[in-house]
Amino acid sequence: MDISVTPDVFKLAQVFTISRGSRTEAKVLTVRVTDGDASGWGECVPYARYNETLESVTDEIMAVTGNITRQSLFELPAGAARNALDCALWDLECKKAGKRAWDLAGLPVPGPEITAYTLSLDTPEAMQAQAAKHAFRPLLKIKLGTPDDMPRLEAVRAGAPNSTIIVDANEGWSAQVYAELAPHLVRLGVALVEQPLPAGEDDALLGMERPVPVCADESCHDRSSLPKLKGKYDVVNIKLDKTGGLTEALALRDAALAEGYKVMVGCMVGSSLAMAPATLVAQGALITDLDGPLLLAEDREAPLAFDDKGVHPPRTALWG
Repeated sequence: MDISVTPDVFKLAQVFTISRGSRTEAKVLTVRVTDGDASGWGECVPYARYNETLESVTDEIMAVTGNITRQSLFELPAGAARNALDCALWDLECKKAGKRAWDLAGLPVPGPEITAYTLSLDTPEAMQAQAAKHAFRPLLKIKLGTPDDMPRLEAVRAGAPNSTIIVDANEGWSAQVYAELAPHLVRLGVALVEQPLPAGEDDALLGMERPVPVCADESCHDRSSLPKLKGKYDVVNIKLDKTGGLTEALALRDAALAEGYKVMVGCMVGSSLAMAPATLVAQGALITDLDGPLLLAEDREAPLAFDDKGVHPPRTALWG
Protein backbone atom coordinates (compact mmCIF):
# COMPACT_ATOMS: atom_id res chain seq x y z
CA MET A 1 0.00 0.00 0.00
CA ASP A 2 1.07 3.55 -0.72
CA ILE A 3 0.17 6.41 1.64
CA SER A 4 0.32 10.09 0.70
CA VAL A 5 -0.47 13.20 2.72
CA THR A 6 -1.33 16.61 1.30
CA PRO A 7 -1.98 19.78 3.30
CA ASP A 8 -5.00 21.71 2.02
CA VAL A 9 -6.42 25.06 2.98
CA PHE A 10 -10.08 26.08 2.66
CA LYS A 11 -11.04 29.72 3.12
CA LEU A 12 -13.86 30.38 5.56
CA ALA A 13 -16.91 32.35 4.54
CA GLN A 14 -16.26 34.68 7.52
CA VAL A 15 -14.05 34.89 10.59
CA PHE A 16 -14.84 32.02 12.96
CA THR A 17 -14.26 32.66 16.67
CA ILE A 18 -14.50 30.46 19.75
CA SER A 19 -13.29 31.08 23.29
CA ARG A 20 -9.77 29.95 22.32
CA GLY A 21 -9.29 32.27 19.33
CA SER A 22 -10.23 33.12 15.75
CA ARG A 23 -9.47 31.75 12.31
CA THR A 24 -10.09 32.72 8.68
CA GLU A 25 -9.26 29.39 7.06
CA ALA A 26 -9.47 25.67 7.69
CA LYS A 27 -6.14 23.85 7.46
CA VAL A 28 -6.60 20.13 6.87
CA LEU A 29 -4.64 17.08 5.79
CA THR A 30 -5.85 14.97 2.89
CA VAL A 31 -4.68 11.36 3.05
CA ARG A 32 -4.77 8.86 0.19
CA VAL A 33 -4.20 5.13 0.58
CA THR A 34 -3.56 3.34 -2.72
CA ASP A 35 -3.54 -0.41 -3.26
CA GLY A 36 -2.99 -1.42 -6.88
CA ASP A 37 -5.46 0.45 -9.06
CA ALA A 38 -7.76 1.42 -6.18
CA SER A 39 -7.39 4.49 -4.00
CA GLY A 40 -9.32 5.76 -0.99
CA TRP A 41 -9.10 9.09 0.75
CA GLY A 42 -9.87 10.74 4.03
CA GLU A 43 -9.43 14.08 5.76
CA CYS A 44 -8.39 15.13 9.23
CA VAL A 45 -8.06 18.42 11.07
CA PRO A 46 -5.07 18.50 13.44
CA TYR A 47 -6.17 20.34 16.57
CA ALA A 48 -3.86 22.36 18.80
CA ARG A 49 -6.09 21.67 21.83
CA TYR A 50 -4.93 18.06 21.59
CA ASN A 51 -1.28 18.98 20.92
CA GLU A 52 -1.59 18.24 17.21
CA THR A 53 -0.04 20.21 14.36
CA LEU A 54 -0.08 19.69 10.60
CA GLU A 55 3.54 18.60 10.84
CA SER A 56 3.19 16.22 13.79
CA VAL A 57 0.14 14.51 12.33
CA THR A 58 1.82 14.20 8.92
CA ASP A 59 4.82 12.55 10.58
CA GLU A 60 2.53 10.18 12.47
CA ILE A 61 0.75 9.15 9.27
CA MET A 62 3.92 8.71 7.21
CA ALA A 63 5.46 6.52 9.93
CA VAL A 64 2.80 3.89 9.14
CA THR A 65 4.05 1.26 6.72
CA GLY A 66 2.99 -2.07 5.26
CA ASN A 67 -0.42 -3.41 4.37
CA ILE A 68 -2.45 -1.64 7.01
CA THR A 69 -5.98 -2.56 8.04
CA ARG A 70 -8.57 -0.68 10.04
CA GLN A 71 -7.90 -2.99 12.96
CA SER A 72 -4.12 -2.61 12.79
CA LEU A 73 -4.59 1.16 13.01
CA PHE A 74 -5.67 0.73 16.63
CA GLU A 75 -1.95 0.59 17.41
CA LEU A 76 -2.06 4.35 16.81
CA PRO A 77 -3.56 6.66 19.45
CA ALA A 78 -7.03 8.05 18.87
CA GLY A 79 -6.75 11.33 17.01
CA ALA A 80 -6.45 13.05 13.67
CA ALA A 81 -3.81 10.79 12.09
CA ARG A 82 -5.74 7.59 12.72
CA ASN A 83 -8.95 9.27 11.60
CA ALA A 84 -7.68 10.17 8.13
CA LEU A 85 -6.15 6.72 7.63
CA ASP A 86 -9.21 4.88 8.90
CA CYS A 87 -11.60 6.85 6.67
CA ALA A 88 -9.30 6.41 3.68
CA LEU A 89 -9.32 2.65 4.26
CA TRP A 90 -13.11 2.61 4.43
CA ASP A 91 -13.21 4.44 1.10
CA LEU A 92 -10.63 2.07 -0.38
CA GLU A 93 -12.64 -0.98 0.74
CA CYS A 94 -15.76 0.51 -0.85
CA LYS A 95 -13.95 1.06 -4.15
CA LYS A 96 -12.63 -2.49 -4.17
CA ALA A 97 -15.95 -4.09 -3.23
CA GLY A 98 -18.17 -1.83 -5.31
CA LYS A 99 -20.32 -1.23 -2.24
CA ARG A 100 -21.28 1.73 -0.09
CA ALA A 101 -19.72 2.23 3.34
CA TRP A 102 -23.00 1.62 5.15
CA ASP A 103 -23.34 -1.74 3.41
CA LEU A 104 -19.84 -2.75 4.50
CA ALA A 105 -20.66 -1.61 8.05
CA GLY A 106 -23.96 -3.51 8.12
CA LEU A 107 -25.93 -0.32 8.65
CA PRO A 108 -29.29 0.75 7.19
CA VAL A 109 -29.22 3.08 4.21
CA PRO A 110 -28.68 6.53 5.75
CA GLY A 111 -30.86 9.55 5.17
CA PRO A 112 -30.52 13.28 5.75
CA GLU A 113 -30.18 14.62 9.30
CA ILE A 114 -30.99 18.16 10.42
CA THR A 115 -27.69 19.76 11.34
CA ALA A 116 -26.87 22.63 13.65
CA TYR A 117 -25.48 25.82 12.16
CA THR A 118 -22.80 27.49 14.27
CA LEU A 119 -22.70 31.16 15.18
CA SER A 120 -19.21 32.15 16.25
CA LEU A 121 -18.38 34.15 19.37
CA ASP A 122 -18.77 37.90 18.89
CA THR A 123 -20.40 40.96 20.44
CA PRO A 124 -24.06 40.58 21.41
CA GLU A 125 -25.06 42.93 18.57
CA ALA A 126 -23.11 40.95 15.97
CA MET A 127 -24.41 37.64 17.28
CA GLN A 128 -27.99 38.90 17.17
CA ALA A 129 -27.43 39.91 13.55
CA GLN A 130 -25.97 36.47 12.79
CA ALA A 131 -28.94 34.82 14.47
CA ALA A 132 -31.46 36.92 12.55
CA LYS A 133 -29.72 36.08 9.26
CA HIS A 134 -29.98 32.36 10.05
CA ALA A 135 -33.29 32.38 11.92
CA PHE A 136 -34.78 30.20 9.18
CA ARG A 137 -32.57 27.33 10.35
CA PRO A 138 -34.24 24.96 12.84
CA LEU A 139 -31.10 24.41 14.95
CA LEU A 140 -28.50 27.00 15.88
CA LYS A 141 -25.34 26.37 17.89
CA ILE A 142 -23.80 29.38 19.57
CA LYS A 143 -20.20 29.65 20.66
CA LEU A 144 -19.86 31.13 24.14
CA GLY A 145 -17.34 30.60 26.93
CA THR A 146 -16.70 33.95 28.64
CA PRO A 147 -17.83 35.22 32.07
CA ASP A 148 -20.19 37.76 30.43
CA ASP A 149 -22.12 35.52 28.04
CA MET A 150 -25.61 36.38 29.22
CA PRO A 151 -26.08 39.36 26.84
CA ARG A 152 -24.94 37.19 23.93
CA LEU A 153 -27.42 34.47 24.77
CA GLU A 154 -30.26 36.96 25.11
CA ALA A 155 -29.27 38.57 21.80
CA VAL A 156 -29.26 35.28 19.88
CA ARG A 157 -32.65 34.31 21.25
CA ALA A 158 -34.02 37.71 20.22
CA GLY A 159 -32.57 37.28 16.73
CA ALA A 160 -33.88 33.74 16.24
CA PRO A 161 -36.97 33.36 18.44
CA ASN A 162 -38.15 30.10 16.86
CA SER A 163 -34.90 28.18 16.40
CA THR A 164 -33.75 25.47 18.77
CA ILE A 165 -30.54 26.68 20.41
CA ILE A 166 -27.62 24.67 21.74
CA VAL A 167 -24.65 26.27 23.48
CA ASP A 168 -20.97 25.37 23.25
CA ALA A 169 -18.83 26.92 25.98
CA ASN A 170 -15.60 25.23 24.73
CA GLU A 171 -14.40 24.70 28.34
CA GLY A 172 -14.67 28.46 28.92
CA TRP A 173 -16.83 28.60 32.06
CA SER A 174 -16.10 27.98 35.71
CA ALA A 175 -18.46 25.92 37.86
CA GLN A 176 -19.75 29.16 39.42
CA VAL A 177 -20.45 30.79 36.04
CA TYR A 178 -22.25 27.69 34.80
CA ALA A 179 -24.37 27.43 37.95
CA GLU A 180 -25.37 31.08 37.61
CA LEU A 181 -26.24 30.72 33.93
CA ALA A 182 -28.13 27.42 34.17
CA PRO A 183 -31.54 28.90 35.14
CA HIS A 184 -31.27 31.40 32.28
CA LEU A 185 -30.46 28.60 29.83
CA VAL A 186 -33.75 27.01 30.83
CA ARG A 187 -35.62 30.32 30.56
CA LEU A 188 -34.31 30.93 27.06
CA GLY A 189 -35.11 27.44 25.87
CA VAL A 190 -31.57 26.17 25.38
CA ALA A 191 -31.75 22.47 24.49
CA LEU A 192 -28.19 21.41 25.35
CA VAL A 193 -24.93 22.75 26.81
CA GLU A 194 -21.68 21.45 25.40
CA GLN A 195 -18.55 21.18 27.59
CA PRO A 196 -19.23 24.01 30.05
CA LEU A 197 -16.14 23.31 32.20
CA PRO A 198 -12.54 22.43 31.31
CA ALA A 199 -12.09 18.69 30.83
CA GLY A 200 -9.64 18.55 33.73
CA GLU A 201 -12.07 20.31 36.07
CA ASP A 202 -15.35 18.62 35.19
CA ASP A 203 -15.55 16.68 38.46
CA ALA A 204 -17.34 19.84 39.63
CA LEU A 205 -20.34 18.62 37.62
CA LEU A 206 -20.77 15.66 39.98
CA GLY A 207 -23.88 16.29 42.05
CA MET A 208 -24.59 19.56 40.28
CA GLU A 209 -28.12 20.03 38.96
CA ARG A 210 -28.33 19.73 35.19
CA PRO A 211 -31.64 21.36 34.21
CA VAL A 212 -30.37 21.41 30.62
CA PRO A 213 -28.62 18.28 29.25
CA VAL A 214 -24.84 18.60 29.42
CA CYS A 215 -22.70 17.17 26.62
CA ALA A 216 -19.10 15.98 26.89
CA ASP A 217 -16.88 17.13 24.04
CA GLU A 218 -13.27 17.66 25.11
CA SER A 219 -13.93 15.17 27.93
CA CYS A 220 -14.90 12.37 25.52
CA HIS A 221 -12.59 10.99 22.86
CA ASP A 222 -13.23 7.27 22.47
CA ARG A 223 -14.70 4.34 24.41
CA SER A 224 -11.98 4.60 27.04
CA SER A 225 -13.42 8.00 28.04
CA LEU A 226 -16.81 6.69 29.07
CA PRO A 227 -16.04 5.54 32.64
CA LYS A 228 -14.93 9.06 33.62
CA LEU A 229 -18.13 10.67 32.36
CA LYS A 230 -20.57 8.96 34.70
CA GLY A 231 -22.57 11.35 36.82
CA LYS A 232 -21.29 14.40 34.95
CA TYR A 233 -22.78 14.27 31.48
CA ASP A 234 -25.98 13.29 29.72
CA VAL A 235 -24.73 13.36 26.13
CA VAL A 236 -21.43 12.58 24.38
CA ASN A 237 -20.15 14.45 21.33
CA ILE A 238 -18.60 12.02 18.85
CA LYS A 239 -16.08 13.60 16.49
CA LEU A 240 -14.03 11.43 14.15
CA ASP A 241 -10.91 13.52 14.71
CA LYS A 242 -11.17 12.59 18.39
CA THR A 243 -12.17 8.93 18.06
CA GLY A 244 -9.54 8.21 15.44
CA GLY A 245 -11.93 7.40 12.61
CA LEU A 246 -15.26 5.95 11.64
CA THR A 247 -14.48 2.49 13.04
CA GLU A 248 -14.12 3.71 16.62
CA ALA A 249 -16.84 6.33 16.20
CA LEU A 250 -19.42 3.63 15.45
CA ALA A 251 -18.17 1.56 18.38
CA LEU A 252 -18.29 4.58 20.71
CA ARG A 253 -21.83 5.36 19.61
CA ASP A 254 -23.01 1.85 20.40
CA ALA A 255 -21.20 1.79 23.75
CA ALA A 256 -22.48 5.24 24.78
CA LEU A 257 -26.08 4.37 23.91
CA ALA A 258 -25.78 1.10 25.82
CA GLU A 259 -24.68 3.05 28.90
CA GLY A 260 -27.65 5.40 28.68
CA TYR A 261 -26.04 8.45 27.08
CA LYS A 262 -27.58 10.38 24.23
CA VAL A 263 -25.35 11.05 21.24
CA MET A 264 -24.27 14.21 19.47
CA VAL A 265 -22.16 13.92 16.32
CA GLY A 266 -19.90 16.90 15.76
CA CYS A 267 -16.99 18.04 13.65
CA MET A 268 -13.95 20.24 13.42
CA VAL A 269 -14.07 22.96 10.76
CA GLY A 270 -13.28 20.96 7.63
CA SER A 271 -14.56 20.11 4.18
CA SER A 272 -17.30 17.77 3.00
CA LEU A 273 -14.73 14.95 2.87
CA ALA A 274 -14.29 15.18 6.65
CA MET A 275 -18.06 15.23 7.26
CA ALA A 276 -18.96 12.38 4.89
CA PRO A 277 -18.10 9.41 7.15
CA ALA A 278 -19.69 11.16 10.13
CA THR A 279 -23.08 11.19 8.40
CA LEU A 280 -23.22 7.43 9.07
CA VAL A 281 -22.65 7.95 12.79
CA ALA A 282 -25.21 10.75 12.92
CA GLN A 283 -28.19 8.61 11.95
CA GLY A 284 -30.77 8.99 14.72
CA ALA A 285 -28.47 11.13 16.90
CA LEU A 286 -29.98 13.56 19.39
CA ILE A 287 -27.95 16.37 17.80
CA THR A 288 -26.12 16.44 14.47
CA ASP A 289 -23.53 19.19 14.13
CA LEU A 290 -21.87 18.64 10.74
CA ASP A 291 -21.97 22.18 9.42
CA GLY A 292 -18.27 22.47 8.57
CA PRO A 293 -18.88 22.87 4.82
CA LEU A 294 -21.51 25.56 5.45
CA LEU A 295 -18.84 27.68 7.14
CA LEU A 296 -16.48 27.48 4.14
CA ALA A 297 -16.16 29.80 1.16
CA GLU A 298 -14.95 26.81 -0.89
CA ASP A 299 -15.32 23.03 -0.66
CA ARG A 300 -14.40 19.73 -2.31
CA GLU A 301 -15.72 18.66 -5.68
CA ALA A 302 -18.96 16.64 -5.32
CA PRO A 303 -19.63 18.20 -1.88
CA LEU A 304 -22.26 17.05 0.55
CA ALA A 305 -25.77 18.27 -0.15
CA PHE A 306 -27.47 20.48 2.44
CA ASP A 307 -31.14 21.43 2.20
CA ASP A 308 -34.22 21.84 4.38
CA LYS A 309 -34.05 18.13 5.23
CA GLY A 310 -30.51 18.51 6.56
CA VAL A 311 -27.14 17.12 5.56
CA HIS A 312 -27.36 14.22 3.12
CA PRO A 313 -25.07 11.17 2.96
CA PRO A 314 -22.17 11.42 0.49
CA ARG A 315 -22.28 10.51 -3.16
CA THR A 316 -19.74 7.93 -4.38
CA ALA A 317 -17.87 10.73 -6.15
CA LEU A 318 -16.96 12.13 -2.72
CA TRP A 319 -16.49 9.18 -0.35
CA GLY A 320 -17.67 5.73 0.62
